Amino acid sequence: MSSTPETLLPDDLLERIRERAPRYDRENAFFTEDLDELRDAGYLTALVPVEYGGLGWDLVDAVRAQMRLAGAAPATALAINMHLVWTSVAKILRDRGDDSLEFLLREAGAGEVFGFGISEAGNDLMLFGSRTTATPQPGGGYRYTGRKIFTSLSPAWTRLGTMGLDADSPDAPKIVYGFVERDDPDVRSLDDWDTMGMRASQSRTTVLDGAFAAPHRVVRRLDPGPNADPFIFGIFASFEVLLAAVYAGIGARALDLAVAAAHRRTSMKLGGASLAQDPDIRWRIADAAIAQDAIEPQLLAVARDLDGLVDHGSRWFAKLVGVKVRATETAKQVVDQAVRVSGGSTYFAGSELGRLYRDVLAGLFHPSDDESAHATVATAWLGPVES
Repeated sequence: MSSTPETLLPDDLLERIRERAPRYDRENAFFTEDLDELRDAGYLTALVPVEYGGLGWDLVDAVRAQMRLAGAAPATALAINMHLVWTSVAKILRDRGDDSLEFLLREAGAGEVFGFGISEAGNDLMLFGSRTTATPQPGGGYRYTGRKIFTSLSPAWTRLGTMGLDADSPDAPKIVYGFVERDDPDVRSLDDWDTMGMRASQSRTTVLDGAFAAPHRVVRRLDPGPNADPFIFGIFASFEVLLAAVYAGIGARALDLAVAAAHRRTSMKLGGASLAQDPDIRWRIADAAIAQDAIEPQLLAVARDLDGLVDHGSRWFAKLVGVKVRATETAKQVVDQAVRVSGGSTYFAGSELGRLYRDVLAGLFHPSDDESAHATVATAWLGPVES
C-alpha cells in the first residue's frame, strides 16, 4: 500500500519531533535528530518518482504532509521545505515533458539533500536579477562568486541550487542557474544564524568563492527580468505553495492550543467556569477559526491545479502569491488570537505558543512580500501600469 501523509508522518513520530523543538530553539541548534528520522522514513524522497527510489507523491500530498510537520515543528518543516522545493520543481518540469532536472530526482532518490541558494541581501529582483557573478568556464561549466542568505539546511545539504549573473559571454547578460556540491572547497557556510524565530532551520549565509557547477549541472541561462520559462514557473510555484503549507500548519496548531487553553483556564468572574464559556474568548477563537478554515481548501486547490497541469495563463502568478500572502498573514492573525486567549503564560520562555509567535513572523520576509504580491495581483486584474 502506498504511503500517505498520515502514515509517513504518524502521530508518534510527530510527537517526538514536537518534543525536540523547544530544545533546538533554546540551544539555537540544527534539527539533526528530526532530519535523521524523516530521512529514514523516506520523507525527503516524497516527490521523487518511484522508479528513482521515491514515493511518487503529488504536490497535494506534500502540502498536506508539510502542514502536519509544521504543526509539530515549524523550523524543521521550513528547512525541509527547501529540499522539497527543488524536488517539486523537478517534478513540475517532468510532468510537463521537461527532463532537465532528472539528475536531481535521481540524486534525491539516492539520498542527496538539496539546499536553496537563491536569496541575496539587497536583491529585491529575486529570480530576475543577481548580485552573484556567474563566470563561464571552458566546456560549459560556471563558477559562482557571491553571498547567499537564508540558506536553510546549511549543516546538512549536499547539493546547492544557486544562480548568478553572466556578464562575460557574447550573449550576456544572462541569469545562470546551476548546482554546486558541498565538498567544493570554494563553498563556505558561515555560522551566523542567531535569530528571533525559526532557529532550528539554521538558514545560514553561504559564501561562494568561485564554486563550480559542472556543465551537466547548469540547468538554465535566461535573460534578466520576468521570464516565462517553465523553470522559473516551477521555482515560483513550488516555493509559494510549500511555504504556504508551513504557515497553514502553524495556524492550525495555534488554534488547537488556543482551544485547549480556553478549556484549561478558569475565570473567577464566571464563578470558576472555564474561559470556554467567556463570550469574549469564544469570539476570539471563532474569529481565528473562521480565518484558518479558509486556508487549506485554497491551498489544496492550487496544488491540485499544479498536479493537474491546469492552465491559468497569466493568472497563475496572482494565484500563487495570493495563497502565500493569505497563508502567512492568516497564520500571524491566528497565532495572535491564540496568544490573547492563552494569556501571560505564553510570554515565558519555553511556551510553545510563544515560540510560534516568534516563528510565524518569518512569514513576513519570505517572497513574495505583501507589496510585491499586491502589485502582481493588480497587474493580473488591471493590466500593467501605463508608462
